[in-house]
Amino acid sequence: MAEPLQGMERGDRALGSRQLAAMLPDLAGARPAYRHLAQAISALILDGRIALHVRLPAERDLATALNTSRATITAVYDLLRERGFAHSRQGSGTWTDLPEGRRPNGVTRLLGREDTAIDLARAAPGLAGQTLVDALAHVTPHLAEHASTPGYHPYGLPELRAAIAERFTRRGLATVPEQILVTSGAQHAFTLVLALLCRPGDRVMAENPSYPNALEAMRRARSRTVSVPVTDTGWDIEIIESTLRQVVPHLAYLIPDFQNPTGCLMADQERARLLRAAQRSGTWLVIDETLAELALDVPAPPPFASHTTPSGTGQVITIGSMSKTHWAGLRMGWLRAPARLVTELAGQRVATDMGGSVLDQLLALDLLTRAGDLLPARLEQLRERRTALAAALAEHVPQWTWRLPPGGLSLWVDLGEPIATTLAERALDYGVRIESGTYFATDPGIFEQRLRIPYTTPPDTLREAVRRMAAALADGPSPSSATGRPHWVA
Repeated sequence: MAEPLQGMERGDRALGSRQLAAMLPDLAGARPAYRHLAQAISALILDGRIALHVRLPAERDLATALNTSRATITAVYDLLRERGFAHSRQGSGTWTDLPEGRRPNGVTRLLGREDTAIDLARAAPGLAGQTLVDALAHVTPHLAEHASTPGYHPYGLPELRAAIAERFTRRGLATVPEQILVTSGAQHAFTLVLALLCRPGDRVMAENPSYPNALEAMRRARSRTVSVPVTDTGWDIEIIESTLRQVVPHLAYLIPDFQNPTGCLMADQERARLLRAAQRSGTWLVIDETLAELALDVPAPPPFASHTTPSGTGQVITIGSMSKTHWAGLRMGWLRAPARLVTELAGQRVATDMGGSVLDQLLALDLLTRAGDLLPARLEQLRERRTALAAALAEHVPQWTWRLPPGGLSLWVDLGEPIATTLAERALDYGVRIESGTYFATDPGIFEQRLRIPYTTPPDTLREAVRRMAAALADGPSPSSATGRPHWVA
């Protein structure tokens, strides 16, 4: 998917029909189609993935690219204009716009907005300054040793690969360094896997709700997403088994450990059933274990792939990172896969990324080596913050409900009515940045009654954020009736 066309002169900016078609989700079966298409385009505009003041494709061209009727596209453009997401110029086509008073959501709201708002949009804890200072002091002599080498390590530093492999072995999954590829975060690992294993149009199974950036990676890869629900009580394994049997997705992306955003933990017997079903369908499983070690009330689960049988081990790819357990600023992640696949992924990686920063990898190695000392304090900090957030919600918005997760970084809060998008917009005026639950949906327009609220900031900050959201909620009429417009979010 192309980047927003910000660098072109206004009169020259245009979006091609094939380019726009590639950005849109599969809407097979959606009725009425024109409303779903209009909502999808509006969401792309709000998310900043289609720039403002860009000319949309001609109706006939877009109809051809989407294999639909011109009348459908005419209705799409009419609805975009009615809602304020487009306007027409006599003789020069239809151009993107924003409704009066609307702010871009998602990526656009996060980029270039380093202001004083309390940030609840990103569920990632900070790293204690002294911890980073100590790590830098520890790695400085080792960095000097590497300075005389070229510094290119497409697979990752050998010593870091060995440490990550040993970490898997210690958790119950025998692993050798050849099965490890060091990446620039778990998201980087997932995009490499998608690019190697999936072609445009391939079916990919994903949880609903799920991690938004992973869903976006699927859209960029032009995959056909097949969703399976995750509720407050977890996964319906029968639905997953049926989906694997009937749809036969090429790949499945799952977060079984303190799932983002619901916080659910998949039971051992469910993991075994899922693995057997995936083996029968020939589906690759990409297991995101980014949150696996953030167990607050239960023992940390063993690696998902430890439940495999010898004949089924080749179907599981495990991705992880240090973003949630340590610090997202390191941009250090990894994947565990069959050694032959690791070799193919490393070869693909070289086309765009010759290898990660040696300094960052040395810092990651030091922090992983000392994880036994550092992680308990992190877990206790998260427990304290989770308690503070739950207490603040009970005090200021007692009508909201949630299930206290056994681990992870956030609460999946039910607001009781579909007001999340408007409340998120209003909360920004009160100095709180947060995303509507629709941002975590595989399909537009759902989870409008939900907010993901991370407990990654200090207790006093969380209490203040909840107080501000409660004030935003009480400000005037119910957000759901504040305007006649529907809620539009990526």
